Amino acid sequence: MKNWRLRLAAWLVASLLAACGGGGGSDSTSVTGPATTAPPLTLEPGAPAMTGNTAIDGFNWINYRRAQLGLSVLTRNNQITAAAQGHSDYQRINNTITHEETSGLPGFTGVGLVNRLNAAGYTLTSSYAAGEVISATSDPSGFYQAEQLITAIYHRFVIFEPVFRELGTGAATASGGTTYFTADFAVRNSFSGLGAGRFVTYPRNQQTKVPVNFFSDTESPDPVPNQNEVGYPISLHADSYGSVPGTVVVQSFTVAPRGAAALSTRLLSYAAGTNGTTSTAAAIVPLAPLKSATTYDVNFTGTVGGVAVNTSWSFSTQ
Repeated sequence: MKNWRLRLAAWLVASLLAACGGGGGSDSTSVTGPATTAPPLTLEPGAPAMTGNTAIDGFNWINYRRAQLGLSVLTRNNQITAAAQGHSDYQRINNTITHEETSGLPGFTGVGLVNRLNAAGYTLTSSYAAGEVISATSDPSGFYQAEQLITAIYHRFVIFEPVFRELGTGAATASGGTTYFTADFAVRNSFSGLGAGRFVTYPRNQQTKVPVNFFSDTESPDPVPNQNEVGYPISLHADSYGSVPGTVVVQSFTVAPRGAAALSTRLLSYAAGTNGTTSTAAAIVPLAPLKSATTYDVNFTGTVGGVAVNTSWSFSTQ
């Protein structure tokens, strides 16, 4: 087991269809976390083979997890990859984790994600969505970096956005040992995701060896204020863009050890005012670490894109 420092950042921007009147928005979260002990990453049957290249392994792990949920497998785009690599290089050179570059500093390729995509030749149309997640840690494993980004709930909202179609990743390691990993997501013109009223959940149904905890203080805004070690986040994701965005309204969202009472959780919901990042995903975070080698039952009741939903699923922990 090794000690690690984890810093994460997520950003999402979109220009909506002109037929909908245009518009856009952004979300930004960043993390500077204390040293803690990294849990081992369990390689499940069907997992991609590790290449040792941080950027490639991170790309493959993101697609591996998306495919497990039935989300689109993202196509590698060389222009997006160039933008992501350039931004990882910028962060390494300037010893910083950020979504915005400063003109005049070494390695500058563009102030924001859209600027960097355009500079790399990835021209955004009048209708697009793009997102970025970043991690910086002493563990150079791309599998590890991507999995930690998925664990961090606001980053998970970006990574599991159903409408994305293309992805580029980049990584750069500083002389001090910190590896900066950047993943840039995009879609242009057509927002074909899951469809009206449809959704995916994570952990997925019958998933095994789910981690028992998450350190909330490593994410900003902090998903569970005034508490650091909490249980593993549980989430539901629908389409953010398209003709019928999948706005998630929660009536009840619970998790319980099989045969026992529901746990105390913090609900992350746009409608409840506790999730300012997106209205088309929701999550609960248990207020204490989960028990190991235990089956948990989850129930969600509410609406997704105006469609009534009452669904249950289960998972088991490491």
